[in-house]
Amino acid sequence: MALASYCAATVLNVFGTGLGRMALAVCLTTVVLNFGIQFSVSSQRARTWTLRHRLTVLGAQAVLTYLPMVWFHSSWGSMQGPLGATLLLTLPSRLAWPAYGAVVAGIVPYSLLSGAGPLETAYFLIAGGLTGLVVYGLSRLADLVEELHETREQVAKMAVVQERLRFARDLHDLLGYSLSAITLKGELVQRLIGHRPDRAAAETAELLAVARQALADVRLVSRGYRDMSLAEEAQSARAVLAAADVRAEVRVEVGRLHPVVDTVLATALREGITNMLRHSAAQLCTITADVEGDVVRLALVNDRPHESGDGTRLPTEAGTGGSGLGNLRTRLTAIGGGLDAETREDGRFHLRAWAPLQPRTAETGTSPHDGALEKAAV
Repeated sequence: MALASYCAATVLNVFGTGLGRMALAVCLTTVVLNFGIQFSVSSQRARTWTLRHRLTVLGAQAVLTYLPMVWFHSSWGSMQGPLGATLLLTLPSRLAWPAYGAVVAGIVPYSLLSGAGPLETAYFLIAGGLTGLVVYGLSRLADLVEELHETREQVAKMAVVQERLRFARDLHDLLGYSLSAITLKGELVQRLIGHRPDRAAAETAELLAVARQALADVRLVSRGYRDMSLAEEAQSARAVLAAADVRAEVRVEVGRLHPVVDTVLATALREGITNMLRHSAAQLCTITADVEGDVVRLALVNDRPHESGDGTRLPTEAGTGGSGLGNLRTRLTAIGGGLDAETREDGRFHLRAWAPLQPRTAETGTSPHDGALEKAAV
């Protein structure tokens, strides 16, 4: 619309020059072609043109701008304005702005030589400079609006991906432990039901409680991450380990923790127990947690290395994978803590996690509760 208005204004200027019919027809055709080129240059697809294509279009517009002026010796409006806009849109900035200034400044001597008075020359100078700036500004604004829409689309896609990762991570962290506990207690009930039915009934009740908690956890995954307690998780781990015939030594002396820190360390303990039950034939497990200065430290040690089904040792370095120890390292790093896991020379597997008493969520912008935020972004 802006280009059509400038084109109409230029047409009116051409009619006011008093040219003959043939010259008038040529000038009008030139104006229409010139603004047609300008419309093409102002479109976003022009930013993908090759340098050769840009220079060809620029040369064609320069010929359409100056040839009729030289041919008919008439100052027929501020046609240098669109040419200046094309320079700004097609050339690198270090060349575009000096070239634009030269084109606009050239309006003055040309207008005076073609017989225009001082006032008319001043009008052509202001109109030409302003036309170039407005056309350039509107073109760049359209580019920025398009880029904004594309960026928003990318942000939305990233939010969806993050939500999927959150869902997978929370599902793994919440259900892996519960399903392992259900399996162990089910096996225990199967062993006890024949000769100790009373104990089997008690274990069955506990199994049902774990199953109900797992069902509740599944519902929580869709809403965000739930708060967990390190002390409660340690007691739950003691019961699960007992069901697996693993002797547990538990000492958790941390007092009341920040909910974020409590949840992340409880998650670390749950993941460590889950991995141990899946990949180790441990008979003794030690769980300790205490506060040193402004840092909470959690340690889980069992007396057998973690191995795969064929007896080969599993890698214990907490990497950047999409689940397990990689998830824990990401969570702990997000609040200013850390995690390491290794099998030492004595054959014991050590999992250590630490976190500050006050999580640094303000610096990182993330927390274990980021699921709700990600859902809001989507």
